[in-house]
Amino acid sequence: MRKIIYRLRKQPEETRRGILNITIFIVALMLIFLWSYSLGEDLSNTKTEEKIKDDLKPFTLLKNNIFRADK
Repeated sequence: MRKIIYRLRKQPEETRRGILNITIFIVALMLIFLWSYSLGEDLSNTKTEEKIKDDLKPFTLLKNNIFRADK
């Protein structure tokens, strides 16, 4: 690892920035892939859809109460 860092430090700044950009892009793709893989079939499951609707009901009630108070 030290040899890699030493070699990178010897490179011009443009090369180092290019390597940094490519590395960040690859890590971001890996994170997006892992995130989408972890979602799996959970969102398409009917039980999950019902749970999401139930979780949103208090917010819908709150929104309705806020807009009623304005009138």
